[in-house]
Amino acid sequence: METRMRLVGGNLALDFVNTRSGPDDDVLTDYPSLISWGLYAGALTEAEAAQLSPRAQAAFTRALHTRDYLDEVFRSVATGAEPAPSALTRLRDDEAEALAHAQLERGDTFTWSWRDDHSPDRPLRPVVHAAIELLTLRDLARVKACGGCLFLFYDETKNRSRRWCSMQDCGTDAKMRRYIATRRIRSSPDPRRAE
Repeated sequence: METRMRLVGGNLALDFVNTRSGPDDDVLTDYPSLISWGLYAGALTEAEAAQLSPRAQAAFTRALHTRDYLDEVFRSVATGAEPAPSALTRLRDDEAEALAHAQLERGDTFTWSWRDDHSPDRPLRPVVHAAIELLTLRDLARVKACGGCLFLFYDETKNRSRRWCSMQDCGTDAKMRRYIATRRIRSSPDPRRAE
């Protein structure tokens, strides 16, 4: 499953939204796949994942609903539209619940930690918090939608010129299409020469 997981969003919340790239291509198929994604994305440690029961259908259903409203919020931001107030209210409420299960831990700065949270919603807590931080602390003009697929990303280039989720995937595909189109134009006979 890990080969289908891609972290190209530049933000945990955007990477979570990107777990679904189409109606028939979804990385999240059950609660164990949510745990696997959390491990892959760094939202969970191995020890934290081991504390979670693989049977948590209600938490998995909540995760899919969370992904839906986060998609709505950030796709609106990427297009310059206003997110639906109901989606922002859900995000606010989910952040309040996430922080109710968190503790502050000191490193170079204090950060929120869910190390002691073993509830089924644990994989979502850092995702929701990352969404809040992106909306409140980052430049929203840098939230963009890929020009070649459905993925969202945070553009960290100096000139804000990133257009693709990844140059290895959509960027290369776009370059290849342009190259083929250019070759076609060059190899097609010029009708003016036939005269």
